Amino acid sequence: MQIHVIQPGQSLYQLSQLYGVSVETITEANEISPKDALVVGQTLVIPIVGSYYWVKPGDTLTSIARQFGTTAQTLADVNGIPPEGTLATGTRLYIPPRPRRDAEFNAYVEPRGGSVSAELRRASREAAPHLTYLAPFSFRINRDGTLTPPPLDDLASIAAEQQAVLMMVVTNLENDQFSAELGQVILNVEQVQNRLLDTIIRTAHEHNFRDIHFDLEHLRPEDRGAYNRFLRKAADRIHNEGLLISTALAPKTSAEQTGAWYTAHDYKAHGEIADFVVIMTYEWGYSGGPPMPVSPIGPVRKVLEYAITEMPANKIMMGQNLYGYDWTLPYKPGGAYAKALSPQQAIALARKRNASIAYDEEAQAPHFAYWDDNGKEHRVWFEDARSIQAKFDLVKELGLRGVSYWKLGLSFPQNWLLIEDNFNVTKKQERRRIVRRTQPPSPKAPFQGRY
Repeated sequence: MQIHVIQPGQSLYQLSQLYGVSVETITEANEISPKDALVVGQTLVIPIVGSYYWVKPGDTLTSIARQFGTTAQTLADVNGIPPEGTLATGTRLYIPPRPRRDAEFNAYVEPRGGSVSAELRRASREAAPHLTYLAPFSFRINRDGTLTPPPLDDLASIAAEQQAVLMMVVTNLENDQFSAELGQVILNVEQVQNRLLDTIIRTAHEHNFRDIHFDLEHLRPEDRGAYNRFLRKAADRIHNEGLLISTALAPKTSAEQTGAWYTAHDYKAHGEIADFVVIMTYEWGYSGGPPMPVSPIGPVRKVLEYAITEMPANKIMMGQNLYGYDWTLPYKPGGAYAKALSPQQAIALARKRNASIAYDEEAQAPHFAYWDDNGKEHRVWFEDARSIQAKFDLVKELGLRGVSYWKLGLSFPQNWLLIEDNFNVTKKQERRRIVRRTQPPSPKAPFQGRY
């Protein structure tokens, strides 16, 4: 798979000739119209076997091989050149396909209103072949231990058709905010806990959820121990039912990190109790903050490198945003919120505003600036194939379990192509008819949250 960055004057026809694939193949893979002008700095994925690399000053076969996870001898053999000697700048080298490793992928889907929209059903169907888990967001805990469910419609059948495990996301959201007060009740009142766990297990069997995912956030610092005890109790019940348990964690960089989002999330304990965790490594750049990358590679790495000191790497799913933000400048704390947009929308906006896309090598993130019709300056940070490949390389380097996406419904076709180029997606769910039980079984960042 080739990642290509558009240069001034390039056309789809030129790319077709350069890589030996049709214009139609390129446009279909990237979900673009051949009628639309290409944007300088726009990143396209070219669906070819392997990729090409053009030699830069100072490159050697060894340095290039290291960059692509292969050997100098392999590059020499496939390109018919001697393994030693100087490479001429501009020489095109063929890079064989990278070895793929097994990994798990999750994606949250957040229906709004009383039903799952046609757009979200379509996005779920398109993503499900690339997913291990599909996670409707969310079952909200009530203060009496009951649950308010999200609309599910045919999400269970979409997951089952593509052998994806349905993940039951359970949250302490109250009035659309994570509630420390509700968390206090859940974690400290045994009667509420027991009713909650009974309800969770009954609901899981009714709708064929196979993983119970606790996303309890903004908890009181003093409830850290209570949260750990609750998870141990929940894990015993859930495992006795043959189900998995997972948790969502704020992006910490040390055990001593404190704050409303951090203190109650005990990485070591969650690593011991849960079957796996999702670490929410995004929202450094967030809607209410100053313009910056949503998930810059440096801070993401720092969080994950800390996490693997507290729990096995194969229990960690790296959180990844499927969106970016458009900030109006100048930024003022408490002022207007940035607008969320998909990578495809970001490209369309850059095209409309005749903006060129730049790439921050340190953050591994694309961005551009433009002026709107009212004379206001804007800054946009988003994701592209380069930024996603950088994260996939980090997942492989650290030996992580996989990646979890927030959230479906934001178009990013290059992401799904690159999953298949880098990984073998683990599938745990057998294809089977959905069975609903009518009776329950016997009981046996600077993190700011998501937009």
